[in-house]
Amino acid sequence: MAIRVALLGTGNCGSLALRQLITDARFDLTGVWVSTDAKVGKDAGELAGLDVTTGVTATNDLDAIIATKPDCVVYTAMGDTRPREALADVRTFLSAGINVVGSSVGALQYPWGLLPDKAIQKVEDAAREGNSTVFFTGVDPGFCTDLLPFALAGTCQSIEQIRTMEIADYATYDGATVMFDVMGFGRPISTAIGDLPILYQPGVLSIAWGTAIRQLAAGLGIEVDEIRDSVEQEPAPEDLNVAVGTIKKGTVAAVRFLIEGMVGGKPVIVVEHVTRLHPDLRPDWAQPAHPGGSYRVEITGEPSYFCDIVPMSRNGGAPYAAILAAAGRIVNAIPDVVAAPPGIRTTLDMPLVTGKGVVAAT
Repeated sequence: MAIRVALLGTGNCGSLALRQLITDARFDLTGVWVSTDAKVGKDAGELAGLDVTTGVTATNDLDAIIATKPDCVVYTAMGDTRPREALADVRTFLSAGINVVGSSVGALQYPWGLLPDKAIQKVEDAAREGNSTVFFTGVDPGFCTDLLPFALAGTCQSIEQIRTMEIADYATYDGATVMFDVMGFGRPISTAIGDLPILYQPGVLSIAWGTAIRQLAAGLGIEVDEIRDSVEQEPAPEDLNVAVGTIKKGTVAAVRFLIEGMVGGKPVIVVEHVTRLHPDLRPDWAQPAHPGGSYRVEITGEPSYFCDIVPMSRNGGAPYAAILAAAGRIVNAIPDVVAAPPGIRTTLDMPLVTGKGVVAAT
């Protein structure tokens, strides 16, 4: 019997997840929630960019989604700019007996040591009330910062440092909120707190990717003493025309940030992001394994590893392929989430999501 699934949020990741929910026979789409009035009433097929009519039309009413009685909701609504509201949405679904899988409440990937105990307990209480499960994942943070390094670490006899990296050219990425408000591209370079975008406000990086640090530490059986973060910004040498608009000369056009999990004064677990809007910017920063971008895991130990993954797609560049991978991991996790015990689940206690059911021959 198909699993009944509703989806919240039809942005870059949500629309790609919606496409799979419509075309994958394992799932029965019950509803779609949207945040913009212009999308209300549109068919899910149109919102997914498919030439099909599903009969499921979009709503901006959360109660209407609950009324469709899904077994699970895919939560890809914007969480970066509305974390409290997104967390409240998750609790609402859980207490109603609806499982939740998604990407945009990133702190729930591994909240312990990051979110207040009271906030975590509220989620656990809602899950217990509804006998439901929540699992948040993605690519980075997600399988490139947990599943992949865990697989490699499991072959090591000793480890001094694990570093995960996203090295990407975002020139083809068209998400305006993420590019301008969250990451600060096109803004004047500034270190004043009042002028910083959301992601570089004090402590935000350590929460957003602290989930990856804490989860890796838990899997490795070590305690992180503290999490540190730092940011470097590089101005555009000239006006740059990118998918999201024009980046004026002198404004932010490349960013490098680090999140470091410190153990005994040493950075033992490191997450690094290098994001450019032109490949020639800051050649001294890490370079991708393939034009457009790659993900990398470096392990210093015995043995050491230098592992690159290059997401690719016939329908878009590297950023599109990475978002497609995030959507795929979320949707393919649904059967295991529905079957899991109630509560907050992580990569450490979920079964391996293998992609069962997605081979074309099946």
